[in-house]
Amino acid sequence: MSTDKNRPLAGEVAVVTGAARNIGRAIAVALGRQGASVVVNVHTSADMAEETAALVRDAGGQALVHLADVSQPQGAHGLIDAAVARYGRIDILVNNAAVRRESRIDDLQWQQWREVTGVILDGAFLCAQAATPWLRKSPAGAIVNIGGMSAHAGSSGRAHVMAAKMGLVGLTRALAHDLAESSVTANCVVPGLIDTVRGHSATGAPAHHGSHSTLLGRRGSAEEVADLVAFLCGPQARYLTGQTLHANGGAYLG
Repeated sequence: MSTDKNRPLAGEVAVVTGAARNIGRAIAVALGRQGASVVVNVHTSADMAEETAALVRDAGGQALVHLADVSQPQGAHGLIDAAVARYGRIDILVNNAAVRRESRIDDLQWQQWREVTGVILDGAFLCAQAATPWLRKSPAGAIVNIGGMSAHAGSSGRAHVMAAKMGLVGLTRALAHDLAESSVTANCVVPGLIDTVRGHSATGAPAHHGSHSTLLGRRGSAEEVADLVAFLCGPQARYLTGQTLHANGGAYLG
């Protein structure tokens, strides 16, 4: 564990799934700024992943891009293998990869359900399982799963997303129990009403955002979520595990 207060993650290796843009990119950059070597995972967006990697390097970290479909065992295990092959260790896993298409229950197709739950929940499980042997060897192993506010507050048209994101809460608690003996922490960060670029509407905001407002009177930034994730991965959060932390400006008081 680094003794540099400005770079507390120096020497550590982080894997961030779904890091092409938005919160995933901000997390990768925040971890790089704190000294980590970051494995930037995307499924197909190679150009955007390279942009993220460049930002990580600009922030002072090292970066490796690895394309993989984490919803499949071979993709998840290949991602972890690539991280170890390059850096020889894994200390941090951030499960951020997600698909968030909206569809009311009347129209929700089985293929849509499986696509969304596969990426969000299966992907987190597969990556955590593949990374576990390496996290156990780390002096400060940490897993952070990225949840979703709608899973807690409720919303229309998101049964698949909400089921998968709430599943992450249960997975987080299970991981906290199973890995505690190796001092590996597992926590879930739940963003809500964050300014991100998406394709749901002309404004880029998901439809369900219109039914919520924040106590602070503004939407959050991806960087604010990333700072919370980085804190959970750092030395000051070693007594935090199995927790679900909400970052939503008071839109949901959980």
